[in-house]
Amino acid sequence: MTPLLLPLPQSFISKKKLILSKLAIPTDKYDDLSPKGSVDEGIRELIDEINSLRGCVTTSSCAGRVSVFLEGRRSFDGGEEEEEEEDGDGQVIAAARGAGTLGNEIPDVSLRGPAKTAGVGGKGGGGRWLFVSHEAIDGAVLGAREAGGTLCELLGMKGNAGAASTLVGSKKEKERDLRHIHFKFEPMILHVLTASLEVAQQVLSAALQAGFRESGALNLVSTTSETATPMVGIRCMGLTLESLVGVYHAVSGEGVCLVSEGQLGTLMRIANERFEENTRRIERFRGLLRAAMDPVERRRVGENGEDWEDAQARKERKRAEGLRRARELKEAKERPRCEHMYRADRGSEEEIPLDGAIADESEIKS
Repeated sequence: MTPLLLPLPQSFISKKKLILSKLAIPTDKYDDLSPKGSVDEGIRELIDEINSLRGCVTTSSCAGRVSVFLEGRRSFDGGEEEEEEEDGDGQVIAAARGAGTLGNEIPDVSLRGPAKTAGVGGKGGGGRWLFVSHEAIDGAVLGAREAGGTLCELLGMKGNAGAASTLVGSKKEKERDLRHIHFKFEPMILHVLTASLEVAQQVLSAALQAGFRESGALNLVSTTSETATPMVGIRCMGLTLESLVGVYHAVSGEGVCLVSEGQLGTLMRIANERFEENTRRIERFRGLLRAAMDPVERRRVGENGEDWEDAQARKERKRAEGLRRARELKEAKERPRCEHMYRADRGSEEEIPLDGAIADESEIKS
């Protein structure tokens, strides 16, 4: 039984081979350009399942995360601000504890070289994560409370609203030294390189139906003689949550929380609820993708040229055939098949089939 599939583009084969070789490295030795440095456990099975498909390979992923982010330095005079020296590349400002801790360092967001000033979204210019968790943070909260800590401390800030109010001012020289701290929830984001437009359409359709409504595809037209290998981006902005929760003063080197413990607790509770919905959508996408890729990945023929079927499909077909035969037998038994006729010449009854022809009607006597 041979799969009836088109040959894969050589460029796709090479890229997939390279990616899979890196993913095969043991977790304790694997490292990539993401802040976490490895594939999130929450979608590891999904990644493996996608990569097992003949025409797909994942290029980047995030299962979703709750984070507290310190934005980078901004320029206020319209000129190019001189880059501020850091204490060390990736030096943590306030170590996060519990489920969200990334170890002793939380690297700079700008992984390809720091920008001198941050963009509109706050990235670059020394922006950092103070806290990151790729799973619900109930456990981290309980751990912090049991240890006598606060949510502010768990999230990498100091809980001193009075001090924060004195830091916030309207003068330009004071604003230059202030950087905002954001609480964020971001749902899963996944990039899948596909071997053809047909495969890309199947992946994109599954993503949109699962609720990842901002998904899309690039590279739909090839610039070479090879078949196009579209990149599908899977994302959903509808679950995103962001709120300003603190400020960081460059002179004092402190990140101070601007909101109460109760407000932080509310944000964390909402983030956990969105984590649950994110997980449901991931599972929905996984099921839809599996169903959609069946005809693409498993288009085979049997030995006699008929459609090939896997074990489950054959089982269902045999079951349906058995039920049909049983129904036909039951109907046949309930239908009269013969008539008792009295044979005067033999002084007994004899069954004569109704569908059989009677050769000599004179044999039947009333």
